[in-house]
Formats: sequence, structure tokens, C-alpha cells
Amino acid sequence: MRRLVVTLVTGGVLLLGAAPAAPPDAPVSFIKADELKALLDRGTRGDIIERAPLMCISWYASQAMHIKGARSMPIRAIEARAGEISKTGLVVFY
Repeated sequence: MRRLVVTLVTGGVLLLGAAPAAPPDAPVSFIKADELKALLDRGTRGDIIERAPLMCISWYASQAMHIKGARSMPIRAIEARAGEISKTGLVVFY
């Protein structure tokens, strides 16, 4: 019981003490999947990055959601791997 209370209190402190995310440096736009497909079908080149698949999703489900040519990158690795992401072209995170 004591361990549960300590865990809950620690979790609450961490959540309440978390700083809000800073706004992005560049403008951010949201597009729908069909709009992205139309851009790619027209030959627009882009850097498409998918979050690493969740462990609770089956392999088949993750393959069904994968966009051909997209790179898998865990969200927590994006800052460290920022040099790999285009700074001038189309960049899509999904």
C-alpha cells in the first residue's frame, strides 16, 4: 500500500512539474492522409517520419498504417536526430 501511495505521489509531482512544450520554430500545418497521398502521387518529395510502432499494435496493423518510404523514429529521439530531418522541404510526422 505504501509503495502505491509513493508511486502515485511521485507521478503527480512529475506531471505537475512538467514544463509545457515550446511552440515550433517554423509554421506547422496539418494535412489529411488523402492530401499527403495526392502530394506524393504528384511527385512531391518529402521527409516522412512515423513514430516507432507501439508494442500493443500487431505487426500486421503497423504495416497497414506504414507509408512507403517513411522512416521510423521514436518521438523521444527526434531532438537528438534532428540533423537527419530536412529543414527546407516537406516534413510529415505521423
